[in-house]
Amino acid sequence: MREKFICYVKPLGSQLFIFLKWLLFSVLSGIIVGGIGTLFHFCMTYATDTRGNYPWLIFFLPVAGIFIVGAYHLMRDERDTGTNLVLSAIHSGESIPLKMAPLIFISTVLTHLFGGSAGREGAALQLGGSIGNSLGRVFRFDEKDQHIMIMCGMSAAFSALFGTPMAAAIFSMEVVSVGIMHYSALVPCVISSLIAHGIALHFGIMPEQFTIAQFPAFSIKNAIIVAFLAILCAVVSAFFCIALHTSEKLQKCFFPNAYLRIFIGGILIILFTLLVGNQDYNGAGMFVIERCFDGTCVPYAFLLKILFTAITLGAGYKGGEIVPSFFIGATFGFTFGNILGFSPELCTAVAMGAVFCGVTNCPISSLLICFELFGFDAMPYFLLSIALSYMLSGYYGLYHSQKIVYSKYKTEFINRKTH
Repeated sequence: MREKFICYVKPLGSQLFIFLKWLLFSVLSGIIVGGIGTLFHFCMTYATDTRGNYPWLIFFLPVAGIFIVGAYHLMRDERDTGTNLVLSAIHSGESIPLKMAPLIFISTVLTHLFGGSAGREGAALQLGGSIGNSLGRVFRFDEKDQHIMIMCGMSAAFSALFGTPMAAAIFSMEVVSVGIMHYSALVPCVISSLIAHGIALHFGIMPEQFTIAQFPAFSIKNAIIVAFLAILCAVVSAFFCIALHTSEKLQKCFFPNAYLRIFIGGILIILFTLLVGNQDYNGAGMFVIERCFDGTCVPYAFLLKILFTAITLGAGYKGGEIVPSFFIGATFGFTFGNILGFSPELCTAVAMGAVFCGVTNCPISSLLICFELFGFDAMPYFLLSIALSYMLSGYYGLYHSQKIVYSKYKTEFINRKTH
């Protein structure tokens, strides 16, 4: 009996030590990354508001691009691969330089200030991953624990910026390797996400939330309509990924010089903005998503956002792809709902989650983010659409370094990268 008790107490003591260790460092990560993420949010808001007040700032986008390339050249980080580098660090143990944090911070703010089309959460993943990795090195963590610190930082930054702590905690674990999850990072990611969210709330950053005023009851007929929408969203998400990667390859092929490439990309964004006649497709475009719920959005908005974002990121401007995927999903769903006369608000919400799932291959995170943005009332629609989008979007993805560990179609180990 005594031996059994000792055998039980020893592992319990070890588990308690591990818990206390990760409690300390996840709180530390949440405070540091949450604080920096909050500052980043205010800077991004200032940049967006300033460009809204002074639309002529867009004419300086090519100059801002040259400054961005120059900054990366000065810091000897010309081959920065963004979020792909963060995912590679978790897979292979590559180091994420701390200088990545200020570089992505400043360059993303500049991209938004002068009218580039990009998001912010992708930049947050890089910001949080860089700081988390550096904290792991400072405290001399081994390689595996450093991976957990990277995920901690990613969760904290995502949570602080977008106000979705549940999705933020899971996303950093789910996005790395599709088909498996690093549950050893669950407690640290949850704690750092909640701490960062609390800091953001303390400084007055309210989470994004949208209201679906009315939506039809779940029935076989309505389920079929939403399933059809989900299938189309899978196609749209694959098209968005193809457009991003093709634009990057073409621009690098035609303009090998990074300074010339980003300058020409800026000129193209200016020309397309003048042709469109407004700046709805510059920056993140969250206000356009809000218009979808107000019923005032043009039917081709999702195509223009794909074009603007592909040119911006392919040219070398910095930012994220996640908010553009929300924009594309929301506007596509709105168009679908109006064409079929089926609850445009519900279709907007469903398509946001489905396209996000299709481009990130993260069904659990997509479901959680739908709950946090829209509530639980439309749960059956979200569940159905995300499942279908995940399956039918194939092996396309925003990040080349993301690994599909297990097949989407069989219980089969494939261990391949997205395309």
